[in-house]
Amino acid sequence: MKSPTVDAFFEPRTCSVQYVLSDPSSGRCALIDPVLDYDETCGATATISADGLLAFARERGLTIDWILDTHPHADHFSAAGYLREKTGAKTAIGEHVTKVQTLWKAIYNLPDTFRTDGSQWDRLFADGEIFRVGNLDVSVLFSPGHTLASISYVAGDAAFIHDTLLMPDFGTARCDFPGGDAQALWGSIQRILALPDLTRLFCGHDYQPGGRPPAWESTVAEQRASNVHLTQAGDEATFAALRRARDATLPMPKLILHALQVNIAGGRLPASESNGTSYLRLPLNALKR
Repeated sequence: MKSPTVDAFFEPRTCSVQYVLSDPSSGRCALIDPVLDYDETCGATATISADGLLAFARERGLTIDWILDTHPHADHFSAAGYLREKTGAKTAIGEHVTKVQTLWKAIYNLPDTFRTDGSQWDRLFADGEIFRVGNLDVSVLFSPGHTLASISYVAGDAAFIHDTLLMPDFGTARCDFPGGDAQALWGSIQRILALPDLTRLFCGHDYQPGGRPPAWESTVAEQRASNVHLTQAGDEATFAALRRARDATLPMPKLILHALQVNIAGGRLPASESNGTSYLRLPLNALKR
């Protein structure tokens, strides 16, 4: 298998990991799960994280072909819209984002003018679809459970698996957001663990259990041997019960209501109103625990 170059950028405010996947033979690259900075205490957005990715690409002489999201994120804003404006690169996400759009359009009571056909992205990927980053073939692996629309990207010996599996000492993705499904997550995990043992797995977040430094890379073999949730649950029913019990103890992400309305719009902020200011909608009592 080809071994593409992977550079990771940890964003500490949301514990998110952004990636630059590049093909050394062509100098082409993709940006995966880029973050638009947001301070919920004052409603301020910034492009520091996204601009860091652009600066890195310039320094390395890389041409950005794709801006890829693995799913509509609940804990940070996607910078896909901003980066498309800056680079002209194509944006993409999994085709089941339309289901997430429909679900959250109802939660936010968005107007009829909000499109739920995924047209906010340049490309919607189907399971098994293959596209190219330079001379690299990248395949799409539908991996729902955390969300209805989650996908993983597999390029040579590298797989970008978002929140499906986190680092082995932290476990697996939560499934209690609207549209989440613990049994579906189990099936997605099995698909990822069917990749070759030495496949490098790159996760979307790291919450630094025990205060250790941030980490984001493991292998299929390491996950199979030591993931703290998988070693406790060897079958679907046991895993689903464990996952649901754990999720019931977790607070909702502090940015979920802020972020989803931006992320189902392809990482675009709401249009400015007559006074030149954009406004977020925060439905009350929509996500009761």
